[in-house]
Amino acid sequence: MKLQLKRPLVIFDLETTGINPSQDRIVEICLLKVFPDGREEIRTYRVNPGIPISAGAMEIHGITDADVADKPSFKELSQEFHNFLKDCDFGGFNSNKFDFPLLVEEFYRAGIEFEVDKRRFIDAQRIFHFKEPRNLKAAYKFYCDRDLENAHSAEADTVATWEILKAQLEKYEDIPHDLDGLHRMSGQNNLADLAGRLILNSSGEVLFNFGKHKGRPVKTVLKDEPGYYNWMMDGDFPQQTKNVLTRIRLSMRNDG
Repeated sequence: MKLQLKRPLVIFDLETTGINPSQDRIVEICLLKVFPDGREEIRTYRVNPGIPISAGAMEIHGITDADVADKPSFKELSQEFHNFLKDCDFGGFNSNKFDFPLLVEEFYRAGIEFEVDKRRFIDAQRIFHFKEPRNLKAAYKFYCDRDLENAHSAEADTVATWEILKAQLEKYEDIPHDLDGLHRMSGQNNLADLAGRLILNSSGEVLFNFGKHKGRPVKTVLKDEPGYYNWMMDGDFPQQTKNVLTRIRLSMRNDG
């Protein structure tokens, strides 16, 4: 195996009730843990989301409300997930923008503050788009020379993502083969929150990355317009984004 691991890497995929990380829920999750010695362990779960699955999502993954009605909730599974994911890095396909933020939101809703600061995140889609711009099905055909069967099931997409990542490492000698390098290539290193609402500049200062204050330092905005914090706390933003903003606000109090 060409991938250089210092601790386990979890490749994962979610099927959900919709496409809003702050509101939608997981209905299926697959976790493929790859150990530094090359061992692999895969776990797949159906999850009762507690809310209806949207028609659009149901059309994509084929999971109905009846399919998950008797399954455990994420909260019931949360400690098992948390233990399985302890001290692991993460990989997925388009996972940085959707899957991982939603997973972290589910942990928050279950009362677990899932630590993300010391994790590494690699996104096989970002590498694929960097080298061969297409989608998961085309990536699997291109890198693995096989047709992707049962697409949009969490397990099929998860296994395909892992196969693609291994093939990318074999094919491209000029891309990093360690988690730190792949993390940077996956575009996660300048984000202050998972949703990309807050970013870091070259000096490590946190800036807003949306709206009327885009590009301005968070501390400057909160000092000049204190009500903006309350607006974000009451708004439809992911809980993890709100937590990062709250830590910055508390640090300003301590500095003052």
